Amino acid sequence: MVKLTGIKVGVESLKTLRDGRVIIEVGSKKDMELLEEGIRERCGEELETNIQKPRKPRLVILNIPDEINMENVEETLIKQNTEINIQEGSIVPKFIYTTKRGTRNLVVEVDSETRKKLQQIRVKVGWTICRVDEYVSVKRCYRCSRFNHNHRECKGEEVCPLCTGNHSLKQCTAAPTEYKCINCMVYKKNHHTTQIDTSHTSLDKKNAPV
Repeated sequence: MVKLTGIKVGVESLKTLRDGRVIIEVGSKKDMELLEEGIRERCGEELETNIQKPRKPRLVILNIPDEINMENVEETLIKQNTEINIQEGSIVPKFIYTTKRGTRNLVVEVDSETRKKLQQIRVKVGWTICRVDEYVSVKRCYRCSRFNHNHRECKGEEVCPLCTGNHSLKQCTAAPTEYKCINCMVYKKNHHTTQIDTSHTSLDKKNAPV
């Protein structure tokens, strides 16, 4: 057993996952390194430690023109927005998605400095002036319609994300007036599912798995 008093590290939170892994949160990078070193010294190869690397921020460039793709977006942004001095290699395109209105949005991963630069202006992309927003992705299960896991990890019952019935999203025949949110029903919140912005969430019958 690892005694934290011997390592002189204060743990802020501890969470055990379903697969047996443990997530430990400490107050500083130094505490994190001390804890990892202490676990290795006391447990050797019995326990495997992995320090979580901070994920770079993601931004979404809204309403990009058709000629922009994953290969040419960084070069286009650098050449057309010289006033903010974007450095080569600081923008990593991740994916493009199309909204229900038919507009194309591009999600990019950037460093903190480039994030500040892109958020200061509306960027020029081809013949279009595009707005840049923070990109926040919410993991939602297609099976039980709950959050923070996907359908491969799900151990719950199938629940329709539109009407809360025991069927898949593609099988739903409920009218909009019958829509309910399963999460709000569980946590006693007062709204129904039609109030959720579904432009890039899982509530899309066309793209839902069967």
